[in-house]
Amino acid sequence: MSQSGVFVLQGDEALVPMLPAHFEKEIDFQRLLSKFPSLLVGDQIDPENPRRFILVRPELSIGHEQETVRWSLDHLFLDQDGVPTLVEVKRQTDSRLRREVVGQMLDYAANFQSFWDAEKIASTFEAACHLAGTEGDTVLAEFLGSDVTSEWFWNAVDSNIRAGKLRLMFVADHIPSELRRIVEFLNKQMSPAEVLALELRQFAGQGLRTIVPVVFGQTREAIGRKEAVRGSRWTEERLMTAFEDKFPLEVYSVATAVMSWMKGTGLPIVFGTGRENGSAYPLLKPRGVAINPAYLSTEGKIWIQFKSLESKPVFGNIDQRRELLRRFAEIDGTDIKESSLNGWASVPLALVAADPSGSTKLVSALDWMVRQVKEAG
Repeated sequence: MSQSGVFVLQGDEALVPMLPAHFEKEIDFQRLLSKFPSLLVGDQIDPENPRRFILVRPELSIGHEQETVRWSLDHLFLDQDGVPTLVEVKRQTDSRLRREVVGQMLDYAANFQSFWDAEKIASTFEAACHLAGTEGDTVLAEFLGSDVTSEWFWNAVDSNIRAGKLRLMFVADHIPSELRRIVEFLNKQMSPAEVLALELRQFAGQGLRTIVPVVFGQTREAIGRKEAVRGSRWTEERLMTAFEDKFPLEVYSVATAVMSWMKGTGLPIVFGTGRENGSAYPLLKPRGVAINPAYLSTEGKIWIQFKSLESKPVFGNIDQRRELLRRFAEIDGTDIKESSLNGWASVPLALVAADPSGSTKLVSALDWMVRQVKEAG
């Protein structure tokens, strides 16, 4: 019997040799990934900040021109920073597992960016969770943890799609050398997109199965280029330096007042990971549900996310959102309309600075917002 060099030790007595095995059907391969996203081995993709993945849905339809359905992507995952990860699965016996699958994936990526946005992905994710008998909000909250809100996450997804920050991943039980070279070349040339190949080698023996994952495509040169553009989480110092560099002193002073207010709330402050613009907001969790009604952005604005508050505690009530709107609208020159209650609005810090009482009015509106949440428990 030939040996593979892979063994399973049972207790201290038995050594079970594991022999190479193949996936009988591609659908079996796909179901395995759907059930166990950890097989995408995020620690090999980013050892310093291991990637974690959540499945949006398998068999995602991707349109082209006037066709709403032209292709079907095997899986769409999102990582914890909202980077869409497009996964195409092929068995090594599939003759397309060389140049043809590369063209197929590039078609998917180009048209995914044109036809999909965060709102559609969120809706698809909710529908897939409902079909599986789970609640999308609950699944996402467990994935993100307590320090990140779903609003921040979906904003990150949207920003990543617009910036072309996608991860393209070919998955097979054997990655041929031809495909490996193409992936390494593309990963060096494409930025901020990332192109990888994942080999999931399967071994079996005496009723046991072992899967050994290996990621290809991360040459030293490619890693260096990705690190230069990869978004890292902002800090207070980096955020305030950006305001100081980009805006006049009066706008910087308003941003400083908002940051001081955040720190004075005693709440954790969540900083964004945007590549071009930084953001910060106090973490609010009424009744255990994380919400992000308003955040400070290095675009020079306070963004108010009315739409994201629908069906959430406290500000799910339209009258509460209307009162929140009224308080921000007290700042001279703001143009926040009633229609914003079903969308997003912003207050430019330059307008706040131009109003002699602008900073006081802004902090008062933010204080009221936090007070409503604290009173709701």
